[in-house]
Amino acid sequence: MSIPAPQDRVTVVTVAHNSMAVLPDMLASVPAGTPVTIVDNASADAAALADLARVRGARLVRNDENLGFGAACNIGAASADTEFILFLNPDARLDAGALEALIAAADAYPVASAFNPAITDGRGHPYFKRGSVLLPKSRRLSPGWPAADREVPILTGAALFVRRAAFEAVSGFDEAIFLYHEDDDLSLRLATAYGPLMFVRAARVTHDAGNSTVRSPASAAFKAFHMGRSRVYAARKHDLPGAGRKALVSALLQLVSPLTLLSARKRAKQAAFLRGVLSALRTAPAP
Repeated sequence: MSIPAPQDRVTVVTVAHNSMAVLPDMLASVPAGTPVTIVDNASADAAALADLARVRGARLVRNDENLGFGAACNIGAASADTEFILFLNPDARLDAGALEALIAAADAYPVASAFNPAITDGRGHPYFKRGSVLLPKSRRLSPGWPAADREVPILTGAALFVRRAAFEAVSGFDEAIFLYHEDDDLSLRLATAYGPLMFVRAARVTHDAGNSTVRSPASAAFKAFHMGRSRVYAARKHDLPGAGRKALVSALLQLVSPLTLLSARKRAKQAAFLRGVLSALRTAPAP
């Protein structure tokens, strides 16, 4: 029996929203022949995006409005028929051999449900998601990449490699979370219902965090608002005590911080975060 080639086992799914500044480099890093689905959340640069998808041989799915990250990921995942899905941010790039290393890890750890590669940030520093507001501090890991492959408590959605069967078994991303903490929520559900989460040292990815969309004060405020909403919603969903109170206190403390008061951009961002928290508090708790 022939062994399937890597490009026959994984589909790359990415979500675009005005991401043309970074998306070409991400697509260029994907090994030739690997299926790629781009889900466009109502970008203003639709024509350029369509040309890029055509040149790169990627499937392009358009949304008439911005549905949020998780909902768009679910749409992309629905088009995949491969064993694995790699959710990859448009401002991330696969290093040589990264995809093969992730597949090898999935074969080596058959009970694991999902994986993160070793991610380097835009300045060349190791990035590692050590914990989450959805987890107690006692479960936080040490800074920096682990020395070897190991089980971890949480994964980042910037480069999330998952068994399609596991993803479908937990019904994918929670579409009630527009942006932020959707990867935390998915990670916890995968670990509980399907199998452990793993860090893969040999797989390398570069992630220029924060560059997946055009940067502007309006964009920063938009993201901050949804970060506030998502924090409250996700914490309530996972039955964390005092979820709303803790988020509100955090928002107020950040807003009155001297560093915030001295910067108009930071004031706008933290005010939007507070509005997001208050918006979620006025919403009935998740069942």
